[in-house]
This record gives sequence, C-alpha cells and structure tokens, in this order.
Amino acid sequence: MLGRFTLRGRVMLAYGLLALGLSAVLAMVTWGVVSNYLTQQREQSANLTTLDNAAALRFGLFGVPKPCDPAREHAECPTPALQPGVSPMDVLNNLPSTNAAATMLYLDEHWYAMTGKPTDLPPDMIQAALGGTASQRRISVGGQPVFAVAVPLVTRGDAFFEWHPLSTLEDTLRTLKITLIAAAVATTLIGLAVGRLASTVALRPLAELAGVADAIARGKLDARLQAENDKDLGSLARSFNQTAADLERRVAADARFAGDVSHELRTPLMTMLNSMQLIQNHRDELPAAVREPVELLGDDLDRFRRLVIDLLEISRDDGGDRGSRETVRIADLVRAAADAAAGREVTEVEHEAEGLTLQADKRRLERVVANLVENAEDHAGGCKGVGVRTGGLGVVITVDDAGPGIAVEDRARIFERFGRGETSGRGRGVGLGLAIVARHVQWHHGTIRITERPGGGARFVIELPAKTS
Repeated sequence: MLGRFTLRGRVMLAYGLLALGLSAVLAMVTWGVVSNYLTQQREQSANLTTLDNAAALRFGLFGVPKPCDPAREHAECPTPALQPGVSPMDVLNNLPSTNAAATMLYLDEHWYAMTGKPTDLPPDMIQAALGGTASQRRISVGGQPVFAVAVPLVTRGDAFFEWHPLSTLEDTLRTLKITLIAAAVATTLIGLAVGRLASTVALRPLAELAGVADAIARGKLDARLQAENDKDLGSLARSFNQTAADLERRVAADARFAGDVSHELRTPLMTMLNSMQLIQNHRDELPAAVREPVELLGDDLDRFRRLVIDLLEISRDDGGDRGSRETVRIADLVRAAADAAAGREVTEVEHEAEGLTLQADKRRLERVVANLVENAEDHAGGCKGVGVRTGGLGVVITVDDAGPGIAVEDRARIFERFGRGETSGRGRGVGLGLAIVARHVQWHHGTIRITERPGGGARFVIELPAKTS
C-alpha cells in the first residue's frame, strides 16, 4: 500500500498519522476528564438544589420540628402535622426559583405537581422514596435527558421529587466533542504540512542529485554535486562526482577515438569515392554483368560516406563542442536545407513564420533538417513535405514522409544511436542521423516528437523557441 506513495508522500503520511494519533489520544483524555467533571458537577448541583428545596418544603408544610430524641428510654416522637391553613400547592409555588424542570410532592397519598407528571418517574424510584430512601438517576422524559432526585419527607410514605434538565450539559458536551474533533483534524493537517516541509528540506539533496543525474543523462557531463563538504552527504557527493568525472573522461576519450578514426577514414573514403565516380563515368563501357554490382557498391559507398560524416558530427558533439550562436531566419534556413537534401522544392512556409528568427548554430540546425529529409527519402518512401509555421515554443517545423508510419512503442527508440524500430520497418532509424537530430534539437532548447501524418506516414514535429525579428 505504501509503495503507491512517493518518498515525500510517505514522509508526509508518517507525520500526519503521528499528529492524528497524538491528537486522538489527547482528545480522548480531554473528553473523558472534562465530560466526567462537568457531569459530576451538574449532578451534584441538581442534588443539592433538590435537598434545599425539600428542606424549604418541610419548613413550609410542618414548621420548625420539635426536638425529639428517640434514643431516650420511653421517648416518643410526635408525628408532624401540617400547619393550619397551609396548602401544599401554595408551598410548592413559593419554593425558591431553580432550574428544575419539574417539582412534585406526594403527601397523604395525594400527588401535588407544579410541572411534570408523576407517571414519568420510574416506579421503583417512587417506591424507594416513599419507603424512606433517597435516590437519584438519569431518566428520559419526552425524549429529553433529565436528572431525577427523590427525597423522603418527615414521615414514611411522603416524598419530594424534582428532575433537572441536562440539555445544557448535553449541548456543552456536544460542543466540546466537535471542538476536539476539529482540533484533531487541524492538528493532522498541520502534521501533514510539517511533514511536507520536513520532507522538502530532507529530500533537497536528493532532488539536487536527481537534477545533476538528469543533466548528465542529457549530455551535460560537467554537472557536479555541490555537497562535498556536507558531513552527512559528503561521501555520497564525492563518490558521485568521481563517477561523473570518470564518465566524462571516458566519453571524451571515446569521442576523440571516434573522431580520429573518422578522420583517418576520410582519406581512403575519398579515394574510393573518386574511383567510383570515375568508374560510373565509364559505366557504358562496362560489361552488363558488372553494372549492377557497381551500382550496389556505389550505394554502399554513399551510405558509408554518410556514416563517417555522422560519426564526425556526433564525436564533435560528445567532445564538448559548444558551437556558436547567431541570428538565423528560420524560414530561409529550412527552405535551403530541406530543398537541397530532397533535390527538389519540398518546403512550405506559413506567411506569419517568414519573419521568425532564432539564436542558433546554423550548421547544427541545417543538419537537423537535412537528416530528417534524407531519412524520409532513403527509408520512408520519400519526403512528402516540410512545413514551417508559428506555434508551440515559437516556431514549429514538420517533416512528413510517405512511409508506413512509426509505431508508438518505437517513437523514442529510433532516436537512440543505431536504434532500430522493431515494428516500423527494417531500415527505419538505423545509424546516427536521428540521434544527431535529437541532440541538436535539445542543444537549441527545443523538442522533437513523432506523430501520424494525415493520409498516412510519419510526421516529425520540431518546436524551437523563436521570435519575430
């Protein structure tokens, strides 16, 4: 499950879960302590209020009780009697004002009630109070929670009852619950934010490492990590930089070797090409059986010439040739390079793109256009057209061919050195031409991709950061 998250996501999740766990524990402890305290305080207040009202009720009904000591021998305590002219309802009505929701009196086998119904009281609670035992409990009246208190009066069989609403307490506890939940959610979000910040800080060296590795992969072999003096990352940085330096030296050595070999091949190659040209000039004098092998040899020599030129080009690029930038009118450069490579007019320039210019290496950009057109001519049934229009990064150059198209799975592979499309034709992409195209487009901070041409075939789309002159 955790494998679906990135490293930064896992760090954020860990911080968030830690914050959630701590806030949940703190919320539960707070809820338990505060809710128990508030409940006890409310019940104690209700109990004391009922006892005070019961004492006031006794005084109102029976007056001041006469002293009596039932422990004395032969002593008898007289049964208290109602004061003359006293009405139980009047006494109930004159009780101090409290927050009790109901006040009821059972006296001389009669019920007296200001509010509430005796039938709402639990029967066992009534019997216990009439038997002389005080009691208290939570009950529900009309769907609302109340705290009922029963207090016996002076004589057995008489009792006073009150219940006190708990809605205010319930509202307070509900507010407390919502507050604690909101605090837990807020703490979790803060934990996620802290986790993101911590992961950003902690993973910054890793992001730098990824950036340097990507730069090296894109051909910038002099990229290095700057954390060699870091106590924690110094060893990794030094090892990485040493590896990158070794790779740079190896690539430079390979580039020099390829360049040297290419230069050495140019002399015998030119001799062979001149000899082949001389033979072709006297082609009519050759026997018929020899003409076809000569033609095949000529084609292979031409392919060999292109390979040597491409090898020189890519070795120069690998060797760190930085090139030179100058202001180039893209339409004129593309028109000249494409038409020359195709041997006919194949370029169509949009009117709005005629004035677009680019700070470019003229040789490299001409090479890009020429290689794509030659690739279409040699391996894809011919070039169907080259277009220049505004759009994308500034200017969009398209090269269409008449071939069978390039399968999606092959569109990245054919830009590799000596890469071959597995499903897009045997000859497509073989050699260094398209690899040089990709390198030179990248050198100009542009992009290249392959799509399908309307009507069939492949379309190479180049976007370059051009502007109007």
